[in-house]
Amino acid sequence: MEESTKQIAEGFSCKYTVFKKGTDPDLVEKAYFSALQEGRAAGFYPAVVCLDGCAVDWLKEVVPEEYSCDEIIAGCRDNGCDILKERYEEYMEDYSSEEQVEFIGEETQGEVLQHFCGYISFDDGMLDEDTLLLELPVKHPWEIIGYLPMGGWNECPDADDMIAVCKYWYKKYHAVPAVFTHDVMEFYAPEGLNGVDSLEAAKEHFAFCPDRVQQGTQTYKLSELAAGLEGSKVWYFWWD
Repeated sequence: MEESTKQIAEGFSCKYTVFKKGTDPDLVEKAYFSALQEGRAAGFYPAVVCLDGCAVDWLKEVVPEEYSCDEIIAGCRDNGCDILKERYEEYMEDYSSEEQVEFIGEETQGEVLQHFCGYISFDDGMLDEDTLLLELPVKHPWEIIGYLPMGGWNECPDADDMIAVCKYWYKKYHAVPAVFTHDVMEFYAPEGLNGVDSLEAAKEHFAFCPDRVQQGTQTYKLSELAAGLEGSKVWYFWWD
């Protein structure tokens, strides 16, 4: 275990478990779901944090100086839906009417995600880095962002918008932010799309993270993402 892992873990002032680099990732997922169930009665929500180099720098240097957990949580707004609509409209301005139709597409198949993967190494399938399972003392899952205020670079929403979107998605889909790296975020959505039209959900996912379609699909079509979301309980986002 890296020394920085213990330092960062203790900085959260909550119960935590360390999974060392090279550990079987299935153990992390099982521990997460166990903690999620336990947390309902114990008053916490779990979060998994993969401590790659950039995440370590972020949590040790940027977050303590630039963010206040209490301020982010207290300032959470009810405008997540509006944020996503505005971002979607902004991105679609780059397409002509014909290009928009082509971008949406008519795909009927897409990747279905049932397991977390953000912390898995492409080389050997084990944990890519030391990984923390935190039991964060929050009443609502969107408040996790107060402790892990990722975002604010490139196309990734800043922490204020991120927490608002997380609140909106929890109320609409019962999706909870679960896994964090410096550039990946995964949600657990136990009820899937909760009856919401898959294309509507895909538009929100694209607004939240354009790379989810532009670099995360084979056809680069919104409909491919929508088709995959119909059977997914894990939502994956990666910002390049």
